[in-house]
Amino acid sequence: MRAVAVTAIGGPEVLRMVERPDPVAGPGQVLVRVRAAGVNPTDLAARAGFVIGGPVEPPYVLGWDFAGEVIGYGDGVTDLSPGERVAGMIHWYQSRGTVGAYAELVAVDRDAVVPIPDDLDLAAAATVPLNALTARQALELMDLAPGSTVLVNGVSGGVGGFAAQLAAEAGHRVLAVASQGDEEWVRGLGVAEVLPRTTDLATVGPVDAVLDAVPVGAPAAVAVADGGVLVATRPTPPVDPARGVRQHVVLIQQDQPMLVELMADVAKGQLLTRVAATLPLAEAAEAHRRVEAGGVRGKIVLLP
Repeated sequence: MRAVAVTAIGGPEVLRMVERPDPVAGPGQVLVRVRAAGVNPTDLAARAGFVIGGPVEPPYVLGWDFAGEVIGYGDGVTDLSPGERVAGMIHWYQSRGTVGAYAELVAVDRDAVVPIPDDLDLAAAATVPLNALTARQALELMDLAPGSTVLVNGVSGGVGGFAAQLAAEAGHRVLAVASQGDEEWVRGLGVAEVLPRTTDLATVGPVDAVLDAVPVGAPAAVAVADGGVLVATRPTPPVDPARGVRQHVVLIQQDQPMLVELMADVAKGQLLTRVAATLPLAEAAEAHRRVEAGGVRGKIVLLP
């Protein structure tokens, strides 16, 4: 099969198309022909050598999110059929690039995939697993009282966009920090107020909770009320303990029932997602360049 590998630590130019042996589904695993693979900021960080859990030695294959069709399965898998459309997530920090979604085929555990509803196309489905699960799990970490005020930083991105919607749906008052020119879309997510990306967060709040999905670190902590909660998608500087702020990094976990629910909500239009562009797998380097340049609305999806 063809895959895109990180051949050295560096910029987008280190992404190269390579030939790898076709994977085989082991016991309890499913073999998926990948039709769409999401490009996420964590992919760019891993390409540049920044990996939670320590460095990974090249070559390695990137990619968390994928959507495609089942083409085989191992012993113990009885509830999927060849040709069935599925989407899922490779926990890349655990696979450490031995398995990645930037490939034509992946073999993953059965509980890593869920069926794709008929009304959802493959590219859109590939934007959901990592981002929506992270958003939901971040809100669970917050453990908010009803009617809390939540500041979500990075609502133009995948995690922030899902989190803003889920928080608003739960009845919280959401303040959304969005990129310039993206205000109209963000207002449609049910938020109470849209703030420009240039906002000095020290002038906002204090609020009960902040989800720093960018993350910007210390500036986001300033907006949290003493005794509140700050959740970030990557480690950020510690908050003064005297303020009593609960501080968490959301480290995503596989959750098949949760992903089934989220995928259904996206298919029904209850949760909105965006595909900014689709590119052939061979143009993974160009996808990374676009994401690094900023201003991308939604997710870029690779089509193997």
